Amino acid sequence: MALIVFLRGINVGGHRTFRPSMLKRDLAVYDVVNVGAAGTFVVRKPVSRTRLLAEIHNKLPTDSVVAVCDASDLIRLELEDPFGSEPISRDVVRFVSILSRASRNKPSLPVEFSRGEEWFVRIIGWRNRLVFGVYRRHMKTIGYLGQIDNLFGVPATTRSWSTILSVLRIVKDCGSVTTK
Repeated sequence: MALIVFLRGINVGGHRTFRPSMLKRDLAVYDVVNVGAAGTFVVRKPVSRTRLLAEIHNKLPTDSVVAVCDASDLIRLELEDPFGSEPISRDVVRFVSILSRASRNKPSLPVEFSRGEEWFVRIIGWRNRLVFGVYRRHMKTIGYLGQIDNLFGVPATTRSWSTILSVLRIVKDCGSVTTK
């Protein structure tokens, strides 16, 4: 089963710059596929999480939060259709945040992070270490996404639903799909 790796805070606004292609090259023995510039990778050959995390941390030029999940977790989430068929406006993005480790917090959802009448982030659900919801395209949104860490008590890294679907296409194309 493929593992999916998410690096947090890489290549954001010119800070903590990093070339994902270099990490892909360094981890070639695990048949790694790089997805975009934000530090998202599909690891297609079997490796223990412990070993993979150690190798990633050793190769990164800067300290970073690394979240890893099984491809089967994302496949199950996709099958549940967490966002339904409800249309969204152009200024709203569906997202998944991956918790870096299991959370002891069990927040009651949905949760909305807002200022006054204007909301920026809505968390609509979570399954294990996957938190999902929608956010508004706005400069203040990144600060509100950071509140997911506080809500769950562990660092989280966020990707758009379209990035998650791209990851799933890669996983399905490589044929390593099982859903336990």
